[in-house]
Amino acid sequence: MWDTQRIRTNTTPRHVPAKVVQVTHIPRTKSGKLVELAVRNAVHGQAVRNVEALANPEVLDQFRNRAELRG
Repeated sequence: MWDTQRIRTNTTPRHVPAKVVQVTHIPRTKSGKLVELAVRNAVHGQAVRNVEALANPEVLDQFRNRAELRG
């Protein structure tokens, strides 16, 4: 199981999340790239731009309105 300490040890500080939550999938573009900005926007209740470019836009729902990600 990943935790912030393991992530901090194995990546750069930019990639250390404030919280780690389990989801079934991570949203990706149709070419397979991860879309961190779309996740951030979904977490913060902001509109996700260019949803048409996502291969699996439905997984953004896993990041919306989650109590453990608030404030």
